[in-house]
Amino acid sequence: MDLISQNPNTTLTTQHASSPPSPSRYENQKRRDWNTFCQYLRNHRPPLSPPSCSGAHVLEFLRYLDQFGKTKVHHQNCAFFGLPNPPAPCPCPLRQAWGSLDALIGRLRAAYEENGGDPETSPFGSRSVRVFLREVRDFQAKSRGVSYEKKRKRVNNKQITQSPSQPPLPPQPQQNQQGQSMMANYHHGAT
Repeated sequence: MDLISQNPNTTLTTQHASSPPSPSRYENQKRRDWNTFCQYLRNHRPPLSPPSCSGAHVLEFLRYLDQFGKTKVHHQNCAFFGLPNPPAPCPCPLRQAWGSLDALIGRLRAAYEENGGDPETSPFGSRSVRVFLREVRDFQAKSRGVSYEKKRKRVNNKQITQSPSQPPLPPQPQQNQQGQSMMANYHHGAT
């Protein structure tokens, strides 16, 4: 690194033009995830290589990761099943959160392709993995009493998309000269 000082109170640092920019947080996480998955495959009995693994191996890996989870997932017979903020501790297991698994699969899918894998045959995009993630999402939503619906996009405080499970919004009532909504007048019998 070169130090450039134009003012004795200010020091600027610049990198040599030949040094590559440091990888983003996402790229670093993707590399760590890929290395962890490859290590898991090497420790598998029999050992596997990424091109020879299937969606079933990806599911084994996700289930293996559950032991390191930090999200309480209540059993259906737990008194706190469906409560977002349980009032007391319970013996239900800690699992990987659905959002973490979904993001992990996205990073592994990208890493697989960057390492020469064919996107059409990626085990991370297999039907079994997609179904598994959907089932985890749905069960965790019920278990924890939370909703995983897609967030709505807004532009200038106006909604432009809705989640598929929501009914369409009624049109906004027009205001008359007195500032009352025409729908309010209609419902109250005014003309």
